[in-house]
Amino acid sequence: MELYEELKERGLIAQVTDEEIIKDLINNGKATFYIGFDPTADSLHVGHFMTLVLMKRLQLAGNKPIALIGGGTGMVGDPSGRTDMRQMLTIEDINHNCACFKKQMERFIDFSDGKALMVNNADWLLGLNYVELLRDVGAHFSVNRMLTAECYKSRMERGLSFLEFNYMIMQSYDFYKLFQLYGCNLQFGGDDQWSNMLAGTELIRRKLGKNASALTINLLLNSEGKKMGKTQSGAVWLDPNKTSPFDFYQYWRNIDDADVIKCLKMLTFVPLEEIKKMENWVGAELNEAKRVLAFELTKMVHGEDEAHKVEEVAKSLFNKGDAANMPSVQLSDEDFVEGFIDILTLLVKTGLVTSKSEARRAVEQGGIMIESDKVTDIKKLISKEEVKNTFVLKKGKKNFIKVTL
Repeated sequence: MELYEELKERGLIAQVTDEEIIKDLINNGKATFYIGFDPTADSLHVGHFMTLVLMKRLQLAGNKPIALIGGGTGMVGDPSGRTDMRQMLTIEDINHNCACFKKQMERFIDFSDGKALMVNNADWLLGLNYVELLRDVGAHFSVNRMLTAECYKSRMERGLSFLEFNYMIMQSYDFYKLFQLYGCNLQFGGDDQWSNMLAGTELIRRKLGKNASALTINLLLNSEGKKMGKTQSGAVWLDPNKTSPFDFYQYWRNIDDADVIKCLKMLTFVPLEEIKKMENWVGAELNEAKRVLAFELTKMVHGEDEAHKVEEVAKSLFNKGDAANMPSVQLSDEDFVEGFIDILTLLVKTGLVTSKSEARRAVEQGGIMIESDKVTDIKKLISKEEVKNTFVLKKGKKNFIKVTL
């Protein structure tokens, strides 16, 4: 099976401009492709992970990746998938975040000997003359057409700033510059970027009279249609200082049964033949598939030694309930009302569940324990004195967290 066909089989490809052209580029190692990363934080997260894996797949097949860091676009902020305007970052924050991204990307992409490039769009965007840009680029964009783009339509009711309205033009200009400077003939991105990517191919056609291609990949959604990589405490980060290797491993170890096969296909390099054998697994076999998923992803992000280490810790917790290396949560005085915190609030606070309704179900189904005592009362209160002594809160057989004050 050739690479393009494998990407389709793994459920990665969403939309393409011209399938035959893109298939030829990818399968024959002729693609010089880019994916953009806006430095909105000091770490990449699970939402970026799939694109990094995709870049690695294509590079291994002889294609050349360009990782575009959005030092320029990061000053504007992408409105795609947003209901409100992103927080504006300082130049110092953006530069710091760019440096953090580069370090993390080097775990996935081989940048040696010109095999891949990392460039920053601040190099060309920040020096642009506004009037020249309006005349040179703005004339090729129809406002009526831009407003039909999904990334703008979803924001119109809440208010779309003129700052954000320019994002499509800036992203299109990126593709135009990369095409000129590096022969970049293909852009990848999440499926929510389709309008911006089409605008880039159109700008290249209008300005240079040449064709470029675009391919979007399916967003990583769970069985309920929600983006994966989010927990009660926030995003699942690739930086071990923001999300520990253990917590990263446990996130994948405990995903819903319905999402296991999809994640194995989209995120790992486990051969499709092996994954297909797992499709009908249930019970203990499906539990093994989750272990494979968690181990493979932790190995890619944190290294094989760390993956083995956290797997052993997880086994120890499962078998013994040993809290030595267990993740923990620290409560503050504000979490208590008149010296008590109720069990449902505590479960949400620790991140063992995502909502009080889920917490209530877990208690009613007998899945919650404080140390070795099962919690059966959804109104149970835990006093501050109990927390001062530290205890282990358990959900099911695999989820443990140490609670301290």
